[in-house]
Amino acid sequence: MVGPRRPRFVLFGSSIVQGSFGKQGWGAILADIYARKADIFLRGYAGWNSRKALEVLDQIFPKDEAIQPSLVIVYFGGNDSVLPHPNGLSSHIPLHEYVENMRNIGIHLKSLSEKTRIIFLTAPPVNEAQILQVLGVEDRKNEQCKKYADACVKLSQEMKIKAIDLCTAFKQQDDWLTTCFTDGIHLSPDGSKIVAKEILKVIMEADWKPSLDWESLPVEFA
Repeated sequence: MVGPRRPRFVLFGSSIVQGSFGKQGWGAILADIYARKADIFLRGYAGWNSRKALEVLDQIFPKDEAIQPSLVIVYFGGNDSVLPHPNGLSSHIPLHEYVENMRNIGIHLKSLSEKTRIIFLTAPPVNEAQILQVLGVEDRKNEQCKKYADACVKLSQEMKIKAIDLCTAFKQQDDWLTTCFTDGIHLSPDGSKIVAKEILKVIMEADWKPSLDWESLPVEFA
């Protein structure tokens, strides 16, 4: 462990998390804003769904760890909401199972520490035409993404966990369909800016004590 000790933020999810430290990615934006204030840890795994996440949750977030995260930002839902394939070889997770998986992820994270804060990110919308053009598949639909996003928001409200509805956030930008994705699924710099902006807004407005807002945290060795 490298000192001095700072708050730890963990980004946990699938490829939208794994790629977030790329150039102008939302994880990189957060790391830049929180430089000398908090450490951002990346736990992103391309292709994963909520079922796979639940299988290894104890390894990624062991309960007996002496120092627990101050904030965990969780993103699953995009791969879960993929349409099922006839051969069964897809990342699809039925909606009811997705909700229970996310519930169990939330329960586990809440048990780490009374000071561990949690934000759930919902599945964002997609550009169906771009997916077909770039990737040649038709297994992701906005109607399906919205169902999983709404379920995530509802669960978050029940569990008193902060949630960011990315379906709604993206669509507030008029040109979201043509500017927010690299392939119809994964985020462009414009898409990442929306995610980072929404996360910073939630952190700023939360009544967490101590506050995790970047302006409230001390600058190390100032």
